[in-house]
Amino acid sequence: RETCCAKRTEASGGTGLKSLMAQHLEAETGDHPRSGTIRDLPEEERVDILINNAGVMRCPHWTTEDGFEMQFGVNHLGHFLLTNLLLDKLKASAPSRIINLSSLAHVAGHIDFDDLNWQTRKYDTKAAYCQSKLAIVLFTKELSRRLQGSGVTVNALHPGVARTELGRHTGIHGSTFSSTTLGPIFWLLVKGPELAARQHIPGRGRELADKAPAPEAEDEEVARRLWAESARLVGLEAPSVRQQPLPR
Repeated sequence: RETCCAKRTEASGGTGLKSLMAQHLEAETGDHPRSGTIRDLPEEERVDILINNAGVMRCPHWTTEDGFEMQFGVNHLGHFLLTNLLLDKLKASAPSRIINLSSLAHVAGHIDFDDLNWQTRKYDTKAAYCQSKLAIVLFTKELSRRLQGSGVTVNALHPGVARTELGRHTGIHGSTFSSTTLGPIFWLLVKGPELAARQHIPGRGRELADKAPAPEAEDEEVARRLWAESARLVGLEAPSVRQQPLPR
């Protein structure tokens, strides 16, 4: 919460905005984001742009409070629910846009509908991360199809490697050698978060990606099936959200 407020102050000073709201939401799918979103965001008349950028990478086999595998829950399901809760405002604010942060790692991903939450398979941090990033691209594809003619533009992109704490679970600081030798080289060569963000907020109509997504990311049947399964998992039922506990 303190970081959120600090970033709000920093952003306000750099843009000249007279008013910038900061809303703390847990990037999961249970009571915190749902109640926070419904309770607080209706005060805003418009939602012109939604950037889904929360994420975790290759963390241990953790689960969200709802019982979902952490990477799938945070990287995909949290954004899926939040976006759906804001769709009416985004449509009313058209022309508006949604930007979903994915990764080139999605090319190594596969959606295992029999075990999305890694309950039966041996947990693989890399495979789980790639699955979550593939889910983001598929979500974007299906959302774009559903929003045709609405004036809401939807894009997914790979932000590149940036100097953030996202990779803290990857092991780059796991040894003295990597920490003292590879670490400094990595931090010198990659771009900072401000530059990474600036490069991927283009003007309307500009292409956001240089490469076509992976073949599975283009599969419309997989995209529709993932949408239906994601809606079931987060308790989303058009036109409203069911007020009942989520599956654990």
